[in-house]
Amino acid sequence: MAGQISTSLLLAVPLAPLAGSAIAGLLGTKFLGNVVGRKVSHTATILGVAIALVISVMTLMATLDGFKLNEDIYTWMTIGTLKMAVGFQIDTLTAMMMCVVTSVSLMVHIYTIGYMAEDDGYNRFFSYISLFTFAMLMLVMSNNFLQLFFGWEAVGLVSYLLIGFWYTRPTAIFANMKAFLVNRVGDFGFILGIGLLLAASGSMQYTEVFAQADQLAQMTVPGTDWPLLTAACICLFIGAMGKSAQFPLHVWLPDSMEGPTPISALIHAATMVTAGIFMVSRMSPLFELSDGALSFIIVIGSITALFMGFLGIIQNDIKRVVAYSTLSQLGYMTVALGVSAYSVAAFHLMTHAFFKALLFLGAGSVIIGMHHDQDMRNMGGLRKYMPITWITSLIGSLALIGTPLFSGFYSKDSIIEAVHASNLPGAGFANFAVLAGVFVTAFYSFRMYFLVFHGEERFGKAHAHDHHDAHHTKAAHGDPHALHDSDAHHEEEHDDHGHHGLAPGQKPHESPWVVTLPLILLAIPSVIVGYLAIGPMLHGHFFDGVITVNPSHPAMAELGEMFHGAGAMALHGLQTAPFWLALAGVVAAYYCYMINPRVPAWFYAKLKPLHTLLDNKYYMDAFNQKVFAGGALGVGKGLWNVGDRGLIDGLIVNGSAKVVAWFSTVTKTAQTGYIYHYAFVMIAGVLAAMLYFFPFWRG
Repeated sequence: MAGQISTSLLLAVPLAPLAGSAIAGLLGTKFLGNVVGRKVSHTATILGVAIALVISVMTLMATLDGFKLNEDIYTWMTIGTLKMAVGFQIDTLTAMMMCVVTSVSLMVHIYTIGYMAEDDGYNRFFSYISLFTFAMLMLVMSNNFLQLFFGWEAVGLVSYLLIGFWYTRPTAIFANMKAFLVNRVGDFGFILGIGLLLAASGSMQYTEVFAQADQLAQMTVPGTDWPLLTAACICLFIGAMGKSAQFPLHVWLPDSMEGPTPISALIHAATMVTAGIFMVSRMSPLFELSDGALSFIIVIGSITALFMGFLGIIQNDIKRVVAYSTLSQLGYMTVALGVSAYSVAAFHLMTHAFFKALLFLGAGSVIIGMHHDQDMRNMGGLRKYMPITWITSLIGSLALIGTPLFSGFYSKDSIIEAVHASNLPGAGFANFAVLAGVFVTAFYSFRMYFLVFHGEERFGKAHAHDHHDAHHTKAAHGDPHALHDSDAHHEEEHDDHGHHGLAPGQKPHESPWVVTLPLILLAIPSVIVGYLAIGPMLHGHFFDGVITVNPSHPAMAELGEMFHGAGAMALHGLQTAPFWLALAGVVAAYYCYMINPRVPAWFYAKLKPLHTLLDNKYYMDAFNQKVFAGGALGVGKGLWNVGDRGLIDGLIVNGSAKVVAWFSTVTKTAQTGYIYHYAFVMIAGVLAAMLYFFPFWRG
């Protein structure tokens, strides 16, 4: 074993970003009087994340050479035999996640220097994203459920702060509250799953719980005949549904585009939304013993992969297209988990992190060039004005649709093949969903690409959509949710930056180097990382001893038999259905938006009810608003009336006050001020005590 990493060095991985966050957040804001300026703030946070990245790469190299670590760093408390501690479990899965999180985070930090240059909250933003990196690293490095839950909740808390970063905007406040509440639903299931495993195993350490997996599989939930492991795994996955935005807990993610673009790349590409995928992969020794939980995962992932992709087709906000793409790709990862292809899910998590961060940051570069206009209908022909953004966005789009030799091809095709090889219930529907999703992904991705970078130059015109959108008219007349509709979501990303969109005669411009450099650096792994990593990660020994697969689940074994090298896989990919479906999607998008724009208009006229359904996101937001948040029959309003006003305020708070007031009124009548009254009460009390304690009268 050539490489060894000390515990002290590993501690620096999460603590270095935390230190940078503290410098920017405490010394660089009004909290302690703006002691340091912008340069110190971004230097401290970038240096902290860079240190974490260097050590993460060293850790990955060491784990490839056989290094593993499972050690408690700090014991918080011990209750009987239950130990609650902070500790690290370092293996190839952890090291891969550490590298992904820190590398994308570093690119986002550098990019932020240019993107947030005009924002008054510059130092605060750097503090938040560095704190987010710390929380995510604590999550992926944990060796126990307690620390996992801490990291899980911490990324949720910081995402709340980031989504609502522009806290003076009502839409941002609505979005971050929505994200917070929806994630609480998932987290309730998550903590129930942890509680079930703790009650049954008596431990919160991964290794100790996994060692009892066979015994847990024989147990039932007390008082029922439900298999305990199935119930626990489904509860854990409900937590993943919230964090990784799976149907029906996906509704928070599109609205989270209200935050600045850099956090869209950080949260929605490489970190928070992949936490659920990582968690299920880590828990593979438990999930492999529950076919019921796996089938549930397959169905949820399939619905998300296909139906969230449909929503991307009708979006006009450039960031929202990428957001729905993220939802769909998370569905693909979830399907891979459900068919026991955990290593494929982790592989797609890694490749997706690079090309999706690239697409989000590319979208941000376009928004800068368009003077903060996000509506694709106001773009077109940007290729000649923004060449670096154009070529890097094209690379990201080609990787996303699974073009052979690009990184997305290797992971996405592996998912499709694994689903086809699976024998679990639900795999048939999943096979259809992931194949249909290939066409859908290619269509909406290249619809965005063609509308933004090619065709007629539609910018700098007085009739720009965002100034005369009907949704804004609704908002002006008091509709609080109008600005959340897809056509209106391009409300100014920077409210304080003056004019929104290009003025007549104004031309777009390429972004500064601090924006384009991260695009170039992310484009490189978007092309090559799949080719380099597929052999060791899926068909080598990369995840040996880390991920467990039941022999009765044949998907990975069949993939191994079919694999004959990355080059051969790319050549074979040119003959398979996914390639031709992707090509058909690109051709269809080109014809509809470059050759004959009347085709989308015809479809809109003929299928207007379907368009309305998609534009309203299957009416899930309206359903949640009516049923859970408000309305006469709303659960939220009912809980407020009955629970909050009636039970808590009326009975407990006001009721207890009334009881005390009544008792005081009764007792104060005895306070007459006459000594002989008090003497009489005292004598009567002594007599009563004697009768009670010395009952001589009984004979």
